[in-house]
Amino acid sequence: MARGWESKDVEAQVAQIEEPKKEASGSKTPEQIKREQERKGLQLSRTRITNDLAAATHPNHRKSLEAALAYLDKKLSALS
Repeated sequence: MARGWESKDVEAQVAQIEEPKKEASGSKTPEQIKREQERKGLQLSRTRITNDLAAATHPNHRKSLEAALAYLDKKLSALS
């Protein structure tokens, strides 16, 4: 079964994105890779908490989210 143009285009885009990652990760130490993965995870968590905070209305929930945000900021600054 032939694949459509869109799927080939998407595959090419994914390959372009993955190629530099493979080259870049080859020159990094396992410690550097671990730190980058941890930083990315913290940044994703921070984004989610920020979005939740924007939608939160209950004061106690907002306080909890603000504390989580401060903790994530502290962890991110320690990784830098």
